This record gives sequence, structure tokens and C-alpha cells, in this order.
Amino acid sequence: MAVPKRRTSASRKGMRRSHHGLKPKGHAYCDRCADPIKPHFLCAKCGWSNVQKRELVNMEAKTEG
Repeated sequence: MAVPKRRTSASRKGMRRSHHGLKPKGHAYCDRCADPIKPHFLCAKCGWSNVQKRELVNMEAKTEG
């Protein structure tokens, strides 16, 4: 069975794992209130959907009772 002859250096190990780093999360802004939201999610502030371009949750009715 093949066995490495030399120890893998930290630099070489780091270069091999360079694509393992964390990437920043994508974000979008609500078309109605400009609040930052996740893509394809409803806005928690106003209930607007950027995908369907309409209000899916009536936030005024939710706060009344």
C-alpha cells in the first residue's frame, strides 16, 4: 500500500482545502420596505413576497388580534 514519504506541510494542506472556506450568505431586499431578507422568503416586516410580487400575509390583520 502506498504511504507518503514526506509530511504534508501546512501550506500544501491549506492550498488543498482552499475551497472549504465559508462563503457569505446571499441576501436580497424587500421591494416594498427595503428591509434585508433571504431570497425567496417572505418579508417578516411587511409580508411581501419578491417572487410573486404581492402581499401574502396581511400584517395589519395579524397585529390586531
